[in-house]
Amino acid sequence: MSTEVQDYLFVSDFDQTLSFNDSGIVLSEMMGIGGFQERIAGLAGIHLVQQGGELAYLLLHDPEYRCVRREHLVEVGKRVRLKHNIDLLATMLKSMTQCRFSFYVVSAAPQEVIQSALEGIVPPDNIFGTRFRFHPEIGEVESIARVPAGYGKVAVVDELRAHMGIGHDRIIYVGDGSSDVHVMLHVNRLDGMTIAVSENKYITQIARRTVLSDDALSVMVPVMEDILGWNAAQIRAMFSAHGFVLREWDKTRTDSITISRMPQAAALAGEVA
Repeated sequence: MSTEVQDYLFVSDFDQTLSFNDSGIVLSEMMGIGGFQERIAGLAGIHLVQQGGELAYLLLHDPEYRCVRREHLVEVGKRVRLKHNIDLLATMLKSMTQCRFSFYVVSAAPQEVIQSALEGIVPPDNIFGTRFRFHPEIGEVESIARVPAGYGKVAVVDELRAHMGIGHDRIIYVGDGSSDVHVMLHVNRLDGMTIAVSENKYITQIARRTVLSDDALSVMVPVMEDILGWNAAQIRAMFSAHGFVLREWDKTRTDSITISRMPQAAALAGEVA
């Protein structure tokens, strides 16, 4: 039996995956700009930009967002409310002896926001967010260098995989929303692992596993089960070794069903009544 340690690429989205808040909402509130959700909905409705890239578009084209500077994005990162124990998630990934997990964050959120929020937790070189070019004199956003949204996320994940020299089946991707659909379909198609951390209907139907929790450590459960092949006792023991107890672990599937009468049946029911 081979005892070779296998390498895995562990990639997570940022907004509402590692955090509770959308960085665009935090930025808008901080700058006193209203109507962020309405603007995003408008852009989504006309399909002008890739899903997830709406904030980048606003920063470049919306007059009210032209006042945003690099230092504002850094401050947003300090204000974003993170999920619990992201630092311990990184630690636990490093502590595994059967596999080597390389932890990266790939998100359409601004690079400055993510790096500021995850300072001391995830190395800057392991963070791939939207990169802007700022005007050297006035400091406003001058252009966009890269937006990891939609197919842009697929490109970044493939670049990381190729750089590591691993197979497609050694990718683990964690996300929460519609902007993760393309990359999840890509990872699934090549036998990788996808984990949804929200009840968004677009990705729960795609992700191989769905985990709902306020704690970032929760995504380790499907990794331990499906990648490492551990049973419940081993998983609980690992959490215990890091000072945690799995108090609630409900494996459930919820079907959302709406039933309505066919028009002919409704008319017939009225006649019978």
